[in-house]
Amino acid sequence: MTTLTSSFIEFALKKKVLQFGDFTTKAGRQSPYFFNLGAFDDGDSLKTLGEFYANKILNSKIEFDLLYGPAYKGIPLVSSISIALSAQKINIPYAYNRKEVKDHGEGGKIVGSPLKGKVLIIDDVISAGTSVTESFDLIKSYGAVPVGVLVAIDRQEKGSNEISATQEVYEKYNIPVIPIIGLDDIIKYLQDKIKFQGILDKMQNYKDRYGII
Repeated sequence: MTTLTSSFIEFALKKKVLQFGDFTTKAGRQSPYFFNLGAFDDGDSLKTLGEFYANKILNSKIEFDLLYGPAYKGIPLVSSISIALSAQKINIPYAYNRKEVKDHGEGGKIVGSPLKGKVLIIDDVISAGTSVTESFDLIKSYGAVPVGVLVAIDRQEKGSNEISATQEVYEKYNIPVIPIIGLDDIIKYLQDKIKFQGILDKMQNYKDRYGII
């Protein structure tokens, strides 16, 4: 496990973004953990979150010209990431969409930089891949090229087709999905922490039942 990975898990635990207990997922599964990126809800945590995303981008060495964040969670993400990259002397434009087209003022569906060139999609988590599909179609409609998706967490769960949402995105669009952490990373982290031994079996059982091979 990399330092970035373990540090992000600790950051998420501290802010109660990553919690353990009994939760029901959107798919109706009983999950022993929950990840809510919206709990990074103050200036310090948003700044740090942007730095984690920025460092993951740089480590991935993916080539891109613009950051795109789907409304609504993607908006603060692309903003904080672009600031974090700027602090490292990398000035990258960003854009996000409106849920509804604005018919006055500057109008249009896109806010920020024009969608062009190679576009990196930024999101919190991939569940059914619906957000990625909408983002992909919108970016292509402007003549730009989606080159990847960066998310905070990959739950690494089987979907309806026995493959994960991440795998579905790759198979459908031939672009990588780059997570900061995944379910496997959380389990590895718990293995080294005595105070989390009670939850470790539940996490492993959940992976055995719903996880991808």
